[in-house]
Amino acid sequence: MAKKYYLKLEYSIFLFVFFGILLLVMPFSFENTRQAGFISKWNEKFNRVEYMFSVINAHITDDIIRSMKRAKSHEEREAILLALVKPYLRINTETRPKHYRPRYINGAKVYKGQTYFFDDFYFAENNTIVGIKDIKSEKADDALFLMLFDINGILPPNRWGKDIYGVSIFDGGKIEPFGFELDMKELKKDCLDTGISCSYYYKIGGGFEE
Repeated sequence: MAKKYYLKLEYSIFLFVFFGILLLVMPFSFENTRQAGFISKWNEKFNRVEYMFSVINAHITDDIIRSMKRAKSHEEREAILLALVKPYLRINTETRPKHYRPRYINGAKVYKGQTYFFDDFYFAENNTIVGIKDIKSEKADDALFLMLFDINGILPPNRWGKDIYGVSIFDGGKIEPFGFELDMKELKKDCLDTGISCSYYYKIGGGFEE
């Protein structure tokens, strides 16, 4: 009887330890799987957007170029770009996301006036969210627009570097993921801090850390 008792006790202890470890590991495993899915979708989205702008640039008319140059406000230029990308991304301009507030990967708020603060967001294909921001500069090499893509839509986490990524749009329709100008050390640091440069870091195969 004593032998059976100790066997049952040892078996119970084993099960307790096993399930304890399982409960500790499962959340990390689930989060890693989810993050890998976000990254995969971001890479697909980037490739599609890159192709989209190559097509737009090939068919852009002189009238559109003149309209862009004559535009006197950020809102006017954003409206022109929105009209160009709307059919490709199936953007819905009738219904806007409500109470949608992206944050940095570290949980900090993105405040109005900061580079990566967007005033307007739109629902697009596959329940994604798109943001467009004009940043017209006098320097020829600077980006003309920024675009935000929340590949998870209004669902959480709504954080840069998790389910939110973005691109800079340059003259001629060339696009680059945020962070493309940083070296690997800077990329890794910023990807864990703000999450902005994860757009490029993951595009070139960088690994993610929890």
